Amino acid sequence: MAATLPVPIEFRLPEGWLPARPEGFDAEGVAFAAVHPQPDAGFAANITIDGGFPKDGVTLEEIADASVERLRAFAGSVVVEHRREVGSQESPALTQRLAFSAGADGGDVRDLVQSQVYLVFVDTGDPHKRAMVRLALTATAAQHDSVLEDFQEFVRSVRPDSGAGG
Repeated sequence: MAATLPVPIEFRLPEGWLPARPEGFDAEGVAFAAVHPQPDAGFAANITIDGGFPKDGVTLEEIADASVERLRAFAGSVVVEHRREVGSQESPALTQRLAFSAGADGGDVRDLVQSQVYLVFVDTGDPHKRAMVRLALTATAAQHDSVLEDFQEFVRSVRPDSGAGG
């Protein structure tokens, strides 16, 4: 069952990407997933969205560290290749790039790269209330750079849902 996000958002999938069917995607806590139409060596690059409400005083770096530890639980060695705080005081964000190897269904081990973006949405009525949304791109090491621009396009399209929809 898909998780729900702590704050409604709207976004636009890059051209060609397809929403993943829940039964075809196994990721606990994921609110939304999409897959690239051209798998690399049997692995479909994917974009996932999840989130939650960070406890008071918890930094984005601590949240990102916890994400690395969760990934280590099934991937073993995880290397943080890059991490940077971006955004502003009012709208903090963090990006990180992780490299790891994981076993596939057939027992083959694949070298994967995951780019993560953590966005914080602060309640305008109560600045002490924060919601965090994590956007992640996971792809084979060979395909990652070729789908990264799509992911960056996707990240730029994410914004709080105004509820004005049509």
